[in-house]
Amino acid sequence: MLKTLRTIAAVGIVSEPPPADDPALRVREALPAKIREVLGRALCIRYVDAGSCNGCELEVHALNNPLYNIEGLGIRFVASPRHADLLLVSGPVSRHMAVALRRTFDAIPDPKLVVALGDCGCTGGIFGESYASCGRVANVIPVDVIVPGCPPSPVQMLQGILTAVAAMPAGRMAHGP
Repeated sequence: MLKTLRTIAAVGIVSEPPPADDPALRVREALPAKIREVLGRALCIRYVDAGSCNGCELEVHALNNPLYNIEGLGIRFVASPRHADLLLVSGPVSRHMAVALRRTFDAIPDPKLVVALGDCGCTGGIFGESYASCGRVANVIPVDVIVPGCPPSPVQMLQGILTAVAAMPAGRMAHGP
């Protein structure tokens, strides 16, 4: 044991240098302040999977894990579109989901934001438009921001949400607490 301690004392501390700053952390710092500036409260999101392969859905679920912790950023998911400020939609819109997606969009109080997730939500992806698919989300409802990727990472989703919120003037969203 004494020999090991002498070696440690002679060599000194040997460790890896600290990691470089991660640009993703800057998104995490900017998001809560911008949300409070625009809304004055938490951002409420209604998520709709309009027919995806569930790849995007898994990444959306990752937003709630301890690593990304969006609740701590002032963002929360709500069950009712009537309580939502932002509609997050993934997947190509299947013909069976088109009416439900329109109804969800209409139920969100104005002003509202829509973010389309993934290549399928942005362009229709490999599914495109067919007898079973309406294609991209913008073919069914107006979209404010698209987040490409198959699937997009949670950080890309946070950047898309920040982009949507940042595009709104401060105080524009004034409905309910």
